[in-house]
Amino acid sequence: MELFSQVLNQLNSFLWGPFTLILIGGTGVYLMAGLGLMPLFKLPQGFRMLLAGRKEQGQGDISPFNALMTSLAAMVGTGNIVGVATAIVLGGPGAMFWMWFTAVVGMATVFGEAVLAVKYRETDEQGLHVGG
Repeated sequence: MELFSQVLNQLNSFLWGPFTLILIGGTGVYLMAGLGLMPLFKLPQGFRMLLAGRKEQGQGDISPFNALMTSLAAMVGTGNIVGVATAIVLGGPGAMFWMWFTAVVGMATVFGEAVLAVKYRETDEQGLHVGG
């Protein structure tokens, strides 16, 4: 049992060590650069569209605000809230910088994920969208 615990601890140290953090952050930086910083430049337009709402109501459609809140609820869970509090307690003020940094580069990752989800969603037999 002790050997199993040691193996798990070493595997955990490798998987969640600097290599993985650099890989995740690097992917966000790569996507942000590849998109030409578009998620940052289009943020004001996104807020304008969100606040303007819709002119027409389609059957079964939800408002832009409800879509945003649903997607945020899917991404931000209790673990993220507790994780931020733990990072601030253990890491101090420097943790805030890295959280902001990962949030900015994470916008590109979320944007890419959402675009691919919409592009590859399917329509079922009743004409309803599945996925995306």
